Amino acid sequence: MILKQLRLSRGLSQEQLAHMSGLNVRTIQRIEAGANASLESKKCLASALDVSIQTLELEELAMTNSMQNWRALPIVLKVWFVFNFLQVRPKRCTANRVVYLSHTTGFLFCGVGLVHEAALVGGLMLLGTAYLFSFLKWQGDKYDIWRN
Repeated sequence: MILKQLRLSRGLSQEQLAHMSGLNVRTIQRIEAGANASLESKKCLASALDVSIQTLELEELAMTNSMQNWRALPIVLKVWFVFNFLQVRPKRCTANRVVYLSHTTGFLFCGVGLVHEAALVGGLMLLGTAYLFSFLKWQGDKYDIWRN
């Protein structure tokens, strides 16, 4: 079943899908792990994901949407992503790493900034970078352009 692919392509967590479908999170986890789902569970999931039960039952879905979405982006947005990630096709895990690292070091530098003023400026710049990359991650999710 392609439940996990469909859930991730819509940017949903297991908890969010469980809430939308009315199922238990553990049920979602079991189905994604390969367990058989009841017809009622399939109906709930298909309704929540706005797909047919037949689509949900597919074993594999050629998820080429991200490549098509990448090609359809305006050149300005492509340049924006390439410039910021230094990758022709950025990965979401790269964005997560940059956001995490920037937040962590930014807060550390701000803490040191209580003693040394220059560190505070550096910390604020790192936090600004973290929020910029959070925005980029949001845009990547919005346009579904991430490479796996």
